Amino acid sequence: MANVKTKKGIIGILTGGGDVPGLNPAIRAVTIRAIHEGYDVIGIRRGWAGLVEMKRDKDAPNEDHYQHLTEAIANRIGRTGGTFLHTSRSRPSHIPDVNVPAHIRHKYKEKVNDLTEEVMKNLEFLGIDYLIPIGGDDTLSYGVHLHHKGVKVIAIPKTMDNDVPGTDYCIGFSTCITRTISMTNSLRTTAGSHERFLIIEVFGRYSGFTALLPTMAGAANRCVIPEYKFNLEHLCELLTEDRATNPSLYSVVLVSEGAMFEGGEMIFASDEKDMYGHKKLGGIGDVIASHLKDMSPKFNHGRRINVINQRLSYLVRCGDPDAADSIVPMAYGNIALDLVMDKRSGRMVCLRNGEYDDVPIEIVTSMKKVVDLDKYYDRERLHPFYKSFSHKPFFIVTND
Repeated sequence: MANVKTKKGIIGILTGGGDVPGLNPAIRAVTIRAIHEGYDVIGIRRGWAGLVEMKRDKDAPNEDHYQHLTEAIANRIGRTGGTFLHTSRSRPSHIPDVNVPAHIRHKYKEKVNDLTEEVMKNLEFLGIDYLIPIGGDDTLSYGVHLHHKGVKVIAIPKTMDNDVPGTDYCIGFSTCITRTISMTNSLRTTAGSHERFLIIEVFGRYSGFTALLPTMAGAANRCVIPEYKFNLEHLCELLTEDRATNPSLYSVVLVSEGAMFEGGEMIFASDEKDMYGHKKLGGIGDVIASHLKDMSPKFNHGRRINVINQRLSYLVRCGDPDAADSIVPMAYGNIALDLVMDKRSGRMVCLRNGEYDDVPIEIVTSMKKVVDLDKYYDRERLHPFYKSFSHKPFFIVTND
């Protein structure tokens, strides 16, 4: 039973950035443990946007911006995918003029505005003692900013790219690679039936974990990742060799969306940038597919090899979480409450070397987490190294 006699304080939770399976289990874990320990819990809706757009008026219709969470609500959503609090890519320190809420537009008239002062006042209005943002390095970087402003912040890392520094595991990664392996294996029947190259584009802007791990698990022959600019002809040669040695005459390459070939740059779906300065990626798989088709006669006795080109995109981030993304969020949420109970803040919960832990939140902005090519990637063969697995964590590639 919750401690209804003495409320210890108010905890705020929000989810920012892209949705992944595992967010709702994390919200559930925080909420239920917090209520049982005697805290009230407020869910901030649509990430940092909820703290920007709400009105500091107890009679204002703020249901679109925050809600009080109960155990019944948390239990109802805890096993589902996505985030019932909704999400956004809002960055309060860089709000374009068109996104400034109408009720404060008279105060902020620049082309890009810093609304951190409003966020701080809104947190005070809600009475939030501890804020728990769940997100990737973009979302959590603003959490670092608030921490430096004196807000008690405890971060939970989430991103299917698994690229938040300071932790070996981010919520969403397991479901992403599980889906990638499954869908790649399903597409093999078509690739084999038509004796083609199979090119599959997966998420991964700056880091190649979502391509590397499925390839290591046998989903593909080769993978190309953002950390290494590869030679297109060499990739074509390798895939042609793989195809020739396959009784069904096909071969598979996983392509990170941020991958680049020699002489090329990242491929963007549009020039529009989000509030964190990122353009939307997408299309490198199309470019590689076209080049491989044209190059293939050089390595296949003059005969062209056709291509099946598939972008997995949101299929790997939708739906329910797998086992790991149900268990890890539960642990992360409870560790966050341990930190609250110990009156500690400015921390990020993490999983390092197979053990749950916490690290200073500043690690989020102190470095980039990318694949260590020397340890994990064979540049010549364009696939992972298959060696030195002893004493490695469950998902092999550590936070180096």
